[in-house]
Amino acid sequence: MTTTTRSSAKERGNSTNEGAPPASKAEPGSKHKVEEGTKSPEPKRPKKSDEKEQKTIEETIGGSEQTKQEQQAEQQEQKEEIAKDSEKEDVAKAEKETATGDAEEPREDAKNIPSSILEKGIIYFFFRGRVGIDRPSDVDEIARSYIILRPIAKDAKLGSGPIGDAGNSRVCVVPKKVLPKTGKDRWISFVEKTGASFSELKDEFLKSNDYETKTAGTRHSPAATPVAEGVYAITSTGKDSHLAYILTLPDKLGEVQKEIGLKEKGSFIISTRNPQYEPPKNARLPKGPEYPKELLEEFRSLRWAPTQPRHLDYVNTQFLLVGESSGIAKALEQQKKDQKEGKNEPAEELEQLEEEDAQRMQDLDDDDAARIFADLQADAGHYPKLPTTF
Repeated sequence: MTTTTRSSAKERGNSTNEGAPPASKAEPGSKHKVEEGTKSPEPKRPKKSDEKEQKTIEETIGGSEQTKQEQQAEQQEQKEEIAKDSEKEDVAKAEKETATGDAEEPREDAKNIPSSILEKGIIYFFFRGRVGIDRPSDVDEIARSYIILRPIAKDAKLGSGPIGDAGNSRVCVVPKKVLPKTGKDRWISFVEKTGASFSELKDEFLKSNDYETKTAGTRHSPAATPVAEGVYAITSTGKDSHLAYILTLPDKLGEVQKEIGLKEKGSFIISTRNPQYEPPKNARLPKGPEYPKELLEEFRSLRWAPTQPRHLDYVNTQFLLVGESSGIAKALEQQKKDQKEGKNEPAEELEQLEEEDAQRMQDLDDDDAARIFADLQADAGHYPKLPTTF
């Protein structure tokens, strides 16, 4: 087997060399001549060139790995940014839902809302007994009365459930204890708190407070007592602004409500005091409202101007309440322009809002006080009942 194999190999070798001229007859330089169609062998690279290329390759690989890490880090940052944006959107959505309120729903006939209605919403009436008197037996034992305004969108209607905390409630103080009943009654009131959340109302307004004094020792300021709840509208009749309301709770006015000056349907002429003039001596506050320049300019030289809702968004705004013995007729009078344009009548708007309010309040609880406190997200068990008699 071995001999055959070697013989074959020799024959192959002879076959390969056939046609090749003898060395003696070969052309000069033919040893290094490259036949046609045959690639010239690549020259050997110097060692230093190989080392340099290897280093470049290593740097490229290392750079690629670094670039990959940077890309991964960048992708992670993008994911985090997207997550943050998503979280912000969720928060904004939640805030929007909160601001809209649980019971607020958009209306289909928003274009028919009369222009004379500047603002509308829910209104609550409270009073607080004098120091140490949790249950006043008459008006003289009341320290102050309060009006809480919780605005809603002008193009909204009330659905079911609590109104929801929009963080836009205002607490207005009526130092005279009772509300003005006729045009002869002219009370200066002021805004004590603006942009209040229901949590702030509970902690800083509704609850009782015990405090120490140097002369009398421990004093007790009683919790705020609910008197009534309903709907309101701030309207403009051209010359004047009005605060009109229709009560939802209680169903029938009792002695307390009548003594306070409430009606089933009532209104006041409301005017804002120009803080650039000195206030009356008996109605001075430690500090005035911090109106922006453009708002101050709207007063011009007037001492009192028809109240605009935005006036009530500043703490220490002072406003004058003048009683209207005629009820809500004048405050909700339809304007000629709205009548020509086929807008709804203001009186119908407020009455419809009260019907919606009555339905939702009825579903909250069986007790009037519990309904009011449930609407304000407070536990009625910690506060006084709604009184109808002293």
